[in-house]
Amino acid sequence: MIKTKKIKIKDKPRCACGIFGIFDHPQASTLTYYGQHALQHRGQEASGIVSSSYNQKKQRTQFNIVKGLGLVTDVFRDYSILTEHLKGNSAIGHNRYSTSGAANNKNNIQPFMVNYRNGNLAIAHNGNLTNFRSIRNALQNTGTIFQTTSDTEVLLHLIARSQQENQIDQIIEALNKVDGAFSLLILTDNFLVASRDVHGFRPLMLGIKDDSYVVASETCAFDIIDAQPLREIQPGEILVIDRKANDKTELTSYYLEKKIPKTHHCIFEYVYFSRPDSFIFGESVDKVRRKLGKALAREAPVYPDEGEKTIVISVPDSSNTAALGYVTESLKMGINTKLELGLIRNHYVGRTFIQPEQGMREMKVKTKFNPVKGVLKGKKIVVVDDSIVRGTTSKQLIKLLREAEPKEIHLRISSPPIVNSCYYGMDFPNPEELIAVQCERDVEKIRKELGVDSLHYLSREKMLEAVPKNTQKGYCTACFGGKYPTPIESVSDKNDLEI
Repeated sequence: MIKTKKIKIKDKPRCACGIFGIFDHPQASTLTYYGQHALQHRGQEASGIVSSSYNQKKQRTQFNIVKGLGLVTDVFRDYSILTEHLKGNSAIGHNRYSTSGAANNKNNIQPFMVNYRNGNLAIAHNGNLTNFRSIRNALQNTGTIFQTTSDTEVLLHLIARSQQENQIDQIIEALNKVDGAFSLLILTDNFLVASRDVHGFRPLMLGIKDDSYVVASETCAFDIIDAQPLREIQPGEILVIDRKANDKTELTSYYLEKKIPKTHHCIFEYVYFSRPDSFIFGESVDKVRRKLGKALAREAPVYPDEGEKTIVISVPDSSNTAALGYVTESLKMGINTKLELGLIRNHYVGRTFIQPEQGMREMKVKTKFNPVKGVLKGKKIVVVDDSIVRGTTSKQLIKLLREAEPKEIHLRISSPPIVNSCYYGMDFPNPEELIAVQCERDVEKIRKELGVDSLHYLSREKMLEAVPKNTQKGYCTACFGGKYPTPIESVSDKNDLEI
């Protein structure tokens, strides 16, 4: 009997999660479902929705919750879950990615929900709190019992233990105590709160649908439900969406105490995480990625042999837009270049895949990609990708492309080498597992390890030139060797972080 095992096809950074919320709409749960479906790329380990409804019989607000492991369509496969169980006019949803070892911990699936002296409260969080250990230890020393290993749970306890009488003041006090990255939604019996940390690491957008306010990690979640984007939730803003006495919904903004001169948006949201059809940090993701591809072409052009064309292919789907930019700029420079579909992606490979234990390691890549041999054979090809993490998948992919017998393979990466871990919501491995670190940041060593004819990473300088900026707008580039914008609590293993 052949033994089998489950494997994850992964050699890319992963974002911690995607969040969506809507206030005062009769189809709140259904719209949240579709919003979460549009944000599926931000988290594929688990999904959950909390709705708020008024129980006439009990004369009180009731919170309903459904969450589980799997994709949005796995967890909410029965439509009656949305219409019968998740009743109510307000809802928040969460798609989750986990760090190593936490994928199957059902207790960590968000949204989290509690009932305390001021009523019901549910929270959905995108990011990572960098001081949660010290807060957690302090709370445990005073008798607090934790139900999860997630950093997000400390916020629930800080709110519940606050001595402030007003619920909004409790939330503000709690958020002022945490550091790191958070874009979050908090649903109470009476209002919905949307907030971002002062650095603005993760995106969070405000929109409107049928006179009801919606909040989402990316604007692509608005498109699917025909909502209109209004603006970003500002870094450091605590936006309260509330129903006033005249029964009209109003927005009230509060701000965190800490002030900083510049934001530190995660630049990897532009490079890889966000969908190209989204607007984040004040700009189209598609536009920025095209600029990254154009800058890459200027820095590292590949000239064809006489009478031939350079064939450019992307690694679908995340580098498609950068490849378009690379070709556009190459043609502008007078280089005879053609964009081709050189790799076909199998979109039916799910979160896990069963394969023989004794198979070749490259079987992982073959289940996901297949080269178009007629396009590649005998050609000088440029492979455009957005990033390289461990390098294992890239190495197997190049080996797969070699089977198509191209003349040369030139690898172009639309971001600099990744050399550091992230503590703000990206699932990067420990530094010693990164190929750039293993190869001592020597691009020539990486090239040999991957087996390509040439390799070029986009420079940090040109990457920063491609993103929108002003005197208040800055970016976090810690993973590329930049400084961490906030203090990081001492940890022996990056994977000890639960997201």
